[in-house]
Amino acid sequence: MGTYVLVHGACHDGSHFEACAAPIRAAGHTVHCPTLKGNRPGDDRKAVTLDDAIDSLVAFFEENDIQDAVLVGHSWGGIAITGAADRLGPGRVRRLVYFSALVPNNGESLIDMCPPHYQALFPQLAGETGEVLFPYPILREAFINDGTEEQAQSLFDSLNAQPFNTMNDRIRLSKNPAELMIGKSFLHCTEDASLPQSLPFHPRLSEKLGSTVWSACPAVIRRM
Repeated sequence: MGTYVLVHGACHDGSHFEACAAPIRAAGHTVHCPTLKGNRPGDDRKAVTLDDAIDSLVAFFEENDIQDAVLVGHSWGGIAITGAADRLGPGRVRRLVYFSALVPNNGESLIDMCPPHYQALFPQLAGETGEVLFPYPILREAFINDGTEEQAQSLFDSLNAQPFNTMNDRIRLSKNPAELMIGKSFLHCTEDASLPQSLPFHPRLSEKLGSTVWSACPAVIRRM
């Protein structure tokens, strides 16, 4: 049986992946759903950096002695898994799976990969607090537009603010994702409306993985 580590997106925590983890565990696999630094209760979100978040994922692997894992990242989580795989080295990660996720090369940030309207919006939302929480109308229309009003409100109520530094900091990598000598897959959700069709996840971001496997899925992803 395999080992899977599922990494949440911005403004989320590990609990948001539990419903996805349940059937994988039921099939006999080991599944971890960590919450990265900056998204934990009591974290000083204004002070947390992207390096802090990535280091917390590396530490989770080390503390739980995780080996030969499939490391999955959704949306902002794609940045975190890229940094962690680069730091962990061979043996710890068997395959990276980018689940409608951002794929950074060295020196890129989430802000760099976002469309212009998000590049302007996120710093405004952060303001003096250093935290970003998606306004409900944006969450409703861009991230959970296929759900009921009750589902959208329930998700919104469960979110926490994202440290702006983890979105604005540029990642430091020794190798770009295409150079990492591990398997890489990209799950492209064709009805995901969080990015405009002019700046899509695939192939704009997925092609950074080099020789990879990608799969199309019609489902809308509801969590960034």
